[in-house]
Amino acid sequence: MLKKFGKLFKHKSKKLEKAPSIENIAIFGYADTLESERLYKSVIEVTKTLAQAGYTVVDGGGPGVMRAATVGAKMGGGKVIGVTFYPKDMPKFEGRDPNNMIDKEIKTDSYVERTLTLMKEGQVYIVFNGGTGTISEFGMAWGLARLYFGHHKPLILYGKFWKNIIKAFKDNMLLRPEELKVFKIVYHHEDVLMAIKEFEEEIERGEHKHMKTTKGDFNI
Repeated sequence: MLKKFGKLFKHKSKKLEKAPSIENIAIFGYADTLESERLYKSVIEVTKTLAQAGYTVVDGGGPGVMRAATVGAKMGGGKVIGVTFYPKDMPKFEGRDPNNMIDKEIKTDSYVERTLTLMKEGQVYIVFNGGTGTISEFGMAWGLARLYFGHHKPLILYGKFWKNIIKAFKDNMLLRPEELKVFKIVYHHEDVLMAIKEFEEEIERGEHKHMKTTKGDFNI
C-alpha cells in the first residue's frame, strides 16, 4: 500500500516504466540486519525491482541493508554506487563490507561527508527500518527537503511502522505543511515504483525542479 498526503492507494501489480528524469536511488537502513531477517529480504525485493526498472542503486558499501541493496540490484541486472568511509577511531561504525560487491566506490574522509555524499548522489531516498544512524540520515534528508522545498529530493519511507512514527511527529512536534509533502510511505516493493512515478508527475508540475537534471542542483 502507498500513502500519499493521508490517502491510501491500492497496490497495482502492473509493471511501471522507469521515470526518465530519475537515475540514482539512495538506500538507507539498519547495518546489522541479517540475511535471514525480513528486513534484509525486503530490501532485496525493492532494489531488485528498482534495477529491473533501470535505476542505479546507491548505498554505503557496508553490511546489512547496504549489502542487501547491492544484492538485490545485482539480481535485477543493475549497477551500484557505494559511498564508503574507512574510520580509524569509530569502533561502533560498521565501515566497508568486503562482501558488498559495489560497482563504483566513492571514498569519503568522514562520517558526515559520507552521509552528505550519499544524499548528493541519490535523487530519491528510500529509508528502511534502522537504528540511530538511520534516524540521523532520515532527519537530515527530511530537514534538507524542507529547506530546499520546491527543488528538494523526496523521500520514500518503506514499511507500515513509518505511519506511527510520522503520526507521533505530527502529534508532538511543530511541523510546517510542506514538511509532510516531501515523502511517501509505501508497504510493498512494487509500490516504490509507483511512488517514483508519482514524483515524476510532480516534477512535470514543477514541484521537484531539481530532478530535471541528472543529480540535482542544490548544494549540501
